[in-house]
Parts: sequence; structure tokens; C-alpha cells
Amino acid sequence: MENKSEKPDLSSLRIDKSQRISDRPRSKVWRYLLIVVLAIIVVGAYFWFKNDITPATKVKTATVRVIGGSEAEAALVATGYVVAQRKAEVASKATGRLEYLGFEEGDIVKSGEVIARIDNEDIKAALDLAKANLLYAEADSLNAGRQYRRQTTLFESGSIRETELESAETAYKLSLASIAAAAASVKAAEVNLENTYIRAPFDGTVLTKNADVGEVVAPFASSASSKGSVVTLADMGSLEVEADVSEANIQKVSTGQRCEIVLDAYPETRYPGYVKKIVPTADRARATVMTKIGFDDIDRRVLPEMSARVNLFPVDSERQDGDTSQPTVSVPDEAITSRDGRKVVFRIESDLVNAVTVEVGRELGSMTEILKGVDAGDRVVLSPPGKMASGDKVEISN
Repeated sequence: MENKSEKPDLSSLRIDKSQRISDRPRSKVWRYLLIVVLAIIVVGAYFWFKNDITPATKVKTATVRVIGGSEAEAALVATGYVVAQRKAEVASKATGRLEYLGFEEGDIVKSGEVIARIDNEDIKAALDLAKANLLYAEADSLNAGRQYRRQTTLFESGSIRETELESAETAYKLSLASIAAAAASVKAAEVNLENTYIRAPFDGTVLTKNADVGEVVAPFASSASSKGSVVTLADMGSLEVEADVSEANIQKVSTGQRCEIVLDAYPETRYPGYVKKIVPTADRARATVMTKIGFDDIDRRVLPEMSARVNLFPVDSERQDGDTSQPTVSVPDEAITSRDGRKVVFRIESDLVNAVTVEVGRELGSMTEILKGVDAGDRVVLSPPGKMASGDKVEISN
């Protein structure tokens, strides 16, 4: 019988530590090495082609430029538009169909000249009737006057009673009142007739034609199918520039201050001017104060609604024509943003952007002086997105 207390031999279960890794199958080793190599290639390819696969941000750009002359010398540069101080929407006081229009855009009219006329045949008929009524009243008054004088003579001779004299007197005075009423009717008809003529309120130039012959015009455009005004008239001799100055810089502006007006339409022409008036109120939404700039000299090329730039010179400056100033590097205001408490612009380098810290100087209208950071000719991003950072890929948008 087998001895159950005898222990089994476990020596066969021991691990042979002398066995080497090299004794394992070679196929598994090469598989591990291949996986490691492929992983390294994939990671390297990602970083190598990262800029190619990352979508580009579309941006608008501007070029850093150098300004000189009066722009660089100006204590402040403001922008605005040319407006006419005397301007009117010339309308009719009567309602009716436009029968005559004698002027078009660009025509010059004199004060009191007839610009247009409304169909007025009915008004003329009413005037003729009023004049006829006046003639009738005058004839009736003549007869009543003669009767009153006869009755007065008869009463003085004792031939009639006092009541008959009073009746004649009343009839005479009623005839005089009828004359006054008829004359007033004639005056009213004449006024109504005059209202059918649309006249120029002042010497000026027709800017726009708002109605055509055959259309119905009415005061205040009382219906959807009627026109409120016939033409827009402006006195071209009263042109001025309305410029917006920020509240932070309004202390640099004073009435009578010398300035220079540059129209975007004629950037090479400089119009001397002066601060005519500072409107005593601010625009809450835009934080600006309107400043009216007058022209010292003006020509026919200056037109209402043209955009303008105004270079305001320091009050104590004694600038003479031909003066030059040190050129100034500047960028548009929208190119400057803040990152970590620093003023930066995003300069375009190839198809990537680089955040460059800049030191800013004066405000020059829609431009800002750059004292340090970028150079003339550099391209910068306008209105950069808040998440833009150095190294981002960009695509220039038209």
C-alpha cells in the first residue's frame, strides 16, 4: 500500500533562471520594436505637419506706415464728414399733383426762385370766385352808402322817423363788413395759390431730387403714396466738417484753434481751417464730443458727406506752411490689443503670426503712434481674435 504521508516532488515546477531572453521567439521581439518605431514616426509626423493640418484663421491686415508733415506735427487727429450748415428738405405747404419741376441735382437756385409747382387750377378758380364776391360786396356797399346818405338827409328834414335812419345805417355797415370778408377770402385764395409754388428758401445747390412730375406731394408726407419733400437744397458756402473727438482728448481742443483738413477724396490737398465750435454735449454711446471745423478757403471739389481727416495743431504752435516734422511710425487702432497687461500687435511672418509687444504714443485719428516694437512695412492683423496667440496659422482675407 502506498504511503500517503510521502511528499510529492516539486522540483520540476521551478523556473529555470538561466534561460535567456534571446532564447524567446524572434518574431515577438521584432513586433515590439516595429510598434515602437511606428509610434515615434506618427508623433514626429504630427509635429512636422502640424501647421499644414491646423485650420488657418482668416484675418484682415494692414501695413505699418510712416506718416510725416502735418500729421506727425498734429497734437490730435480727428475724423468726420463734410456737412452743410444751411441745408433744407424743401417741401410744399399744399397737397396736390406735381405739375412742374424746374431743377435737377447740381443746379444752382436763387432765394425765392420757383423750384416746382403743384397743379393749381382749382385754387385759381377759387381765387376768381373770391374776387367776384369782393366786387359784388363793393357794389352792394356803394348802393347801401347812397341809401344811408339819402336817409340821413330826409331825417334831418323831418321826413322820416329815426328807425328808418337806423335801418339804413345798419345796412351800410353790413355792406362794409361784407367787403372786409370778401377781401379776406381773396387774400386766403392768394395764399393758397402761392402755396402751390415751391420756392427756394435761400441761395443754394440742389443735392437730391425727391419727387418727379406727376407724383403727389403733401406736407409731412401724410400718406404712403405721397412725397414729403421735392428737393434737398444746401448752401455750398456754409460747408464745414463735423468731427468726433474722444472725451479723453477734448481738453486738447479750443475754439479758434488752427487745423488742417484732408479729404479722403483728395489726400494730396490740404485745406487750412479752424475750430469753429465745440458742441456742448457728448455722445454717451461713442464717448465723443462733436467739433465743428470751418474752412478758411474752399473750392468746388468739396462736397457734402465727404469723409475728412482733421489735423489739429497745438494751440501754442506757430506753424508755417512748409513746416516738416519727424516722421512717425503708426498702425491702425484696431491692430493694437492687450495680452497679459501688455500692448501687442500680431505681426505676420510667412503664414504665421507673432505677438509683438509695442510702446504706443499719440492718437492720430484712426491711427496710433508706435514708439517701439514694429517697423514700417510690417504687416499686422486687424481686430485679432481674443484667442489668437503666437504661432497661429492665418489666412489673409480680402
